[in-house]
Amino acid sequence: MERLRDREHDFGSKLRQASTIVRLKEYVSWQRCRQSQDAKQPPPDIGPISINLDVTSACNFACPHCVDSRIINTGEHLRFQDITQMLDVLQSHGLLSVILVGGGEPTLHKDFEEIVMYTKNRGLQLGIVTNGSRLDKVAHVAGLLEKKDWVRISIDAGTEETFVKSHRPKINITLSDILRGAREVKSVNSSISLGYSFVIVWKGITVDGNELVHNIDEMAEAVQLARGYSFDYVSFKPCLIRLEDSQKESLLHGVEAGRQQRIVEDITSNLQTARSIAGDHPRILESVNLRAMVNKQLGEIKKQPKQCHMQFFRTVATPSGVFHCPAFRGVEKAKIADSNGYVDEVNFNKSLNTLAHSIATFDAEEECKVVGCFYHHVNWWISNLIDSKRDVAELEEMEDDNFFL
Repeated sequence: MERLRDREHDFGSKLRQASTIVRLKEYVSWQRCRQSQDAKQPPPDIGPISINLDVTSACNFACPHCVDSRIINTGEHLRFQDITQMLDVLQSHGLLSVILVGGGEPTLHKDFEEIVMYTKNRGLQLGIVTNGSRLDKVAHVAGLLEKKDWVRISIDAGTEETFVKSHRPKINITLSDILRGAREVKSVNSSISLGYSFVIVWKGITVDGNELVHNIDEMAEAVQLARGYSFDYVSFKPCLIRLEDSQKESLLHGVEAGRQQRIVEDITSNLQTARSIAGDHPRILESVNLRAMVNKQLGEIKKQPKQCHMQFFRTVATPSGVFHCPAFRGVEKAKIADSNGYVDEVNFNKSLNTLAHSIATFDAEEECKVVGCFYHHVNWWISNLIDSKRDVAELEEMEDDNFFL
């Protein structure tokens, strides 16, 4: 049985893992049936493999580059009872991983530690994305996390000055405080994969008429800090902007070709320096869309198939509803249920049917052409598999490893 080569980004292989391949086969068979026999064929009675779980809208930072700023600090949060019921229902339908992320700072939820405990007691893989302001709460539950779980801290800077300008914390906290807190989390449980997240901002990006502070020349400094404070990897990704008219996330939308080339050259140069400093540790991870930029394939990943298949395998559960894609968090046309969409079997079935309708009617070719989608390659692979005559029984099974999508 083959092992995963790329634990982070090879989503096609993740769907072929021993614990997920049956669902992939059922999905492909369902789509083929809808195309050739019965367009009203109900979807397989299975849920997402992975969810992004936004437990609260509260945030104690005011990051100017935040693509979810319009849904921050609305006063909404998910009740602990609803979260536990949601996890129970979803796990009974095949849920394997949970990422606490987005729409707010998860550690600000009053039941954050209990949510982590419950998730791990259910045997689910867990990822935590945090701004690092409450790492004491993460440290309290770090002992519950296992080898394939991870904590990723959104830092986006290599200096104190840029950190403050990039995040505008509403509390008294420094980059040094966060780095020390990160090292403490790692000391509690060395098996955790600890990540230093860095959104690359280049000169000329504006939000609401204000230019964002650029950090592209601090990529190497970030790697040096990561080396010194026990981080396992540095995750680089390009800055995304949510378009005002459509509320879609976009990457380099409207930027003329010559300027795009200069931006890519600058990023490539700084990436090379960062890699030379890192050596064998920490690992340097490039997001799918950053890799596409560097390899001059950005236009390719903006060309989506008409159907987004990945919405069947991972969704986003938030206090304002369940959405079919992280890039469309909070966008009404991507909403498949209210916040109670997974709390019991009745609501789960309604959400599943709405999701089936979304897969059939949401035109990803048009809606996602400015996004630079993480799931571009796997969506095309699934589309081609559905259209082919290949027997799904012939799909090669991969060894179980990483269920984060």
